[in-house]
Amino acid sequence: MADSDKHTFFSKLIPAQDEEIQPYTSKGLLDIDDRISEILTGIILILSFTCTFSVIKSDTSSVIDMLTGGILSTVAWGLIDAGMYLFTTLIDKEHNLSIIRYVRKSKDQEKSRNAIIDALPPVITGLMKPEEIERLREKIIKLPEPENIYRLKSNDYKSAGGIFLLVFFATIPISVPFLIIKDLQTALRISNIVAILMMFFCGYALGKYVCRNRIVTGIITSLIGIGLVTITIALGG
Repeated sequence: MADSDKHTFFSKLIPAQDEEIQPYTSKGLLDIDDRISEILTGIILILSFTCTFSVIKSDTSSVIDMLTGGILSTVAWGLIDAGMYLFTTLIDKEHNLSIIRYVRKSKDQEKSRNAIIDALPPVITGLMKPEEIERLREKIIKLPEPENIYRLKSNDYKSAGGIFLLVFFATIPISVPFLIIKDLQTALRISNIVAILMMFFCGYALGKYVCRNRIVTGIITSLIGIGLVTITIALGG
């Protein structure tokens, strides 16, 4: 391969530093990284069951029983994950309300400004001047009295439901081969291929999200997923 061809190939894998790439914006209730992480969780959980089929001699009924156990475990984890999402959302919103209450009532302007800075992303506060922080403090003081306690909204419950569904539905494509193919080893190979492809496309989507090469990110995500499944099985998961 000529040097110019190599340069062209690697330039496609690694974007140039001065290349203009528009950041991906998420319009759903969940950010794309949250969606992908939940899908990967479902994939890894079900694989920790299906991959053990290769080391046991099972008939159809026992395979179905184990597969059912894996799916039910994934359902349980999806419910736990959804519940934890609601809990952490409640805590985060309450923390935000506490900052607003403090800034509105505090007589110490410096501490109020520090509270605002701590609440904002560092990438934003690093660009703001002291007078801009002060103007923000003054705007917060003028806000109406916040609610005493945050009550979960319909979108919070929709997001939690979305988390559960993402974890659950991630198991279906991986489980289907065992239901329609009689030969266990053939079903296992196809199931694993499906799982690897799913992990690859999850990484592909993450590559778009972080403005990195999608193919490379997809491959790395697949390798990480395979490694996590191996660790889970080795630990008896």
